[in-house]
Amino acid sequence: MKKLLSSSINENYVSLGLLVLRLFSGAFMLTHGFGKFQRLFSGGEIRFMDFMGLGPTISLSLAVFAEFLCAILIMLGAATRLAAIPLIVTMTTAGFVAHAADPFGTKEKPLLFLVIFVSLLIMGGGKYSVDKLIGK
Repeated sequence: MKKLLSSSINENYVSLGLLVLRLFSGAFMLTHGFGKFQRLFSGGEIRFMDFMGLGPTISLSLAVFAEFLCAILIMLGAATRLAAIPLIVTMTTAGFVAHAADPFGTKEKPLLFLVIFVSLLIMGGGKYSVDKLIGK
């Protein structure tokens, strides 16, 4: 069993799975981040959850950083583990604070993203990533 787990074929499948996970979770998160990015720079009044008393503008800026910039980094596999941390914080906040009173169906999406980004924090970007290219 140990030999099977360390085979190059298995490592390729794992890395391919991580690539698919990174590309799709990053792209799906980017759709949320881009809307927030546009809202941040629209010039209108910002209405957003005031996270930890930082104010709605700073809270929205932090969400944009995570959901837009970090999503792009996740897709590229660049600083994957570091990029996952702001996304984990943002999805934890969305799931357990912003949507605390909402039904589970509303909380489900941020919680699914949370599980994905925790997995990427643990496993990293894989063989098909900028992280791996830089590591060589």
